[in-house]
Amino acid sequence: MTAGGSRMRAVVVHGADDVRIDDRARPVPGAGEVLLAVEWGGICGSDIAYWKKGASGTATLAHPLVLGHEFAGRIAALGDRVTGLDMGQAVTVHPARPMGDSVLPERLAGRTNLYPRVRYFGSAAFDPHTDGGFSEYLAVHAAQIRPLPDGVSTEQGALAEPLAVALHAVSRVPELRGRTVLVNGCGPIGSLVVAAARHRGAGRVVAADLASSSLAVARAMGADETCDLSAGEGLPQDVDVVFEASGAPAALGPVLRATARGGTLVQVGNLPGTAVPVALGDLVTREITWIGSYRFVEEIDDALRALRDGLDVTPLITHRFPLERAEEALAVAADPASGSSKVMLRLGSHHAQGAHSN
Repeated sequence: MTAGGSRMRAVVVHGADDVRIDDRARPVPGAGEVLLAVEWGGICGSDIAYWKKGASGTATLAHPLVLGHEFAGRIAALGDRVTGLDMGQAVTVHPARPMGDSVLPERLAGRTNLYPRVRYFGSAAFDPHTDGGFSEYLAVHAAQIRPLPDGVSTEQGALAEPLAVALHAVSRVPELRGRTVLVNGCGPIGSLVVAAARHRGAGRVVAADLASSSLAVARAMGADETCDLSAGEGLPQDVDVVFEASGAPAALGPVLRATARGGTLVQVGNLPGTAVPVALGDLVTREITWIGSYRFVEEIDDALRALRDGLDVTPLITHRFPLERAEEALAVAADPASGSSKVMLRLGSHHAQGAHSN
C-alpha cells in the first residue's frame, strides 16, 4: 500500500453545531511515526459534545478539531527509525500519549491514565488541540500502534478503545468470578462493561436502562437479565458489584441502595463537574466501596486478546455511515429516539470490511 496524493478529507468540528468535511493536506510521517490509512471510526460521547456544545467537559474548542479517538486502519507509510511494523498491516491505536517528564508518586506506579498531562486523539484539552482519527489518513507515533490479531477486522479493531475502557472498569474490582453484577446504563460503554464482566467470569449480570433498544444490545452482549427503568421496574437489591455507567447524578442514590452492604460500586459514567443534589447516605451506613474508573492504561492489549479469543462486539454496532455523512451519523448517535448504540464511520476504502451504510 502506498500513500499517493497529497490531499485527504477529514471530519472537523469548527464550533457548536458546525461540523464540516474539510479538505486537508495529507500528513507525512516523521521519524518514529507511521502513516495510518484509517478505515473505521466509532462515534463517542465526547465527539457528540464537541459537535453540539463546542466543548467536552472542561475542554473547549479554540480552533477547528478533527474528531475521533476510536479508530483503526492499515499502515500506509513508515517513517524513519520505525521497526517491527509492516506496510498494509491492520492496526488500531492507543489514543493516549503522556506528555512531559513528571514522576508519578508510588501509589500511582504504572497508572499512566492518571498522568498530569496526557494528549488524547480528538481532544481540545490542550492548545494546540490534538486532532483525532476521523480522517482518511493520520500520522501516529509508532509506540501508539497496536497490530490487530488475525481474524479481527479493522471495524472490530476500532472498538478496542471503548472495550479497553470497559475492561479497565472491571479490573478495578479484584475478583469478579462467580459474583453478581449490575450494570446501570447500557449505552455503548455500559453494554461493553456487560461483555467485559462476562469475559472476566461474572456469575450473573443484570443490565438496567431507560431504553428498550439499549437493553436489547446489553442482552446481545451477555446480560442474563435486564431491568427496564422506564417501565417502572426497580433495580435489583443486595448486588455484590455495581457498575454505574449512565453518568446521571440522579442514578447515584438508587445504585447505592442497590449495592449490597459492604459491596462495591464502580463509577464508569462521567459525572458532571458541577454541584448536583445526590442522596449518598447509603455510602456510609452500608459501608460501600465507591471506586472511580477513568479511561484505561494498557487494557487495549487485553481488548485485542479478548477480540482474538471470540468476544463479539458486533451487536454493539447499530449504524454505519460513510465519511461524507458524518453530520448525519453524529445526529443519529446523539438522538435517544434513534435506537442507536455504536455508530460507525467508514473513513476509507482501503481494504475496508463490512463497508455499508445504514
